[in-house]
Amino acid sequence: MQIRKLKLNEEPPMELLLLADPSRKFVDDYVKRGDCFIAEYDNEIKGVFVLLPTRPDTVELVNIAVAEDEQGKGIGRELVMNAIQFAKLKEYKIMEIGTGNSSIGQLSLYQKCGFRIIGVDRDFFIKHYSDEIYENGLQCRDMIRLAQDI
Repeated sequence: MQIRKLKLNEEPPMELLLLADPSRKFVDDYVKRGDCFIAEYDNEIKGVFVLLPTRPDTVELVNIAVAEDEQGKGIGRELVMNAIQFAKLKEYKIMEIGTGNSSIGQLSLYQKCGFRIIGVDRDFFIKHYSDEIYENGLQCRDMIRLAQDI
């Protein structure tokens, strides 16, 4: 699998990005301001992530998604590790990531990749998203914030 930065005039894989974040408004905004990377295999996009500088020395992994038929194959972990390596090359010192309280698989993955929980934005998804989000039988209400020194 090849992971590469999205080309200047290339359209981002919106269908995949919306798997991780159902707000088209948010996705459009951070894709314009951040660096979008795609993972390809046999000329098919299998995954995507977006890195967004947030503060001096800090970058946030604001979106990471794997095609539904490719999930559970280690691609997500490969994307996270690739994002960390890219951030190190750009000399960032801290990487942050946020996910929903109901995103159990993602919380596990991020911690396995070295992230630690640093806080909770209570009711983030209630305040900022017009539609209710449910996954794993839970309502997604709170943003769990994680970070790691890189």
